[in-house]
Amino acid sequence: MNTQSKKAVYATDHNWDELMAKGGLLVVDFGADWCGPCRRMEPIINELASDLDGTATVATFDVESNPVITSRFNVRNLPTILFFRDGELVHRRIGLTPKHLLAQDVSGLLATTAVL
Repeated sequence: MNTQSKKAVYATDHNWDELMAKGGLLVVDFGADWCGPCRRMEPIINELASDLDGTATVATFDVESNPVITSRFNVRNLPTILFFRDGELVHRRIGLTPKHLLAQDVSGLLATTAVL
């Protein structure tokens, strides 16, 4: 195991536009500290970030501290994972999701990007 694994970046209302401006594929895990399933998603998201280092950006987002973006994307259930390609929302998953399903989503979105 890589002891220097990359963790997900922390997205906020304040750095959102900067993350979107980077382009490419962005995977954002919307959650909250009080949410049990969200806490269980944290290691999955960090593993995904490490696996995708250089291929896609993976971020976590605290809905309690960042109401603007939470509202903009109508996030009402936690955890919610949103997938953006070049700043555009292209996919959404709601609920605790195994890493292999998230990886499939990313693979499909990257393959679609390559075809365009």
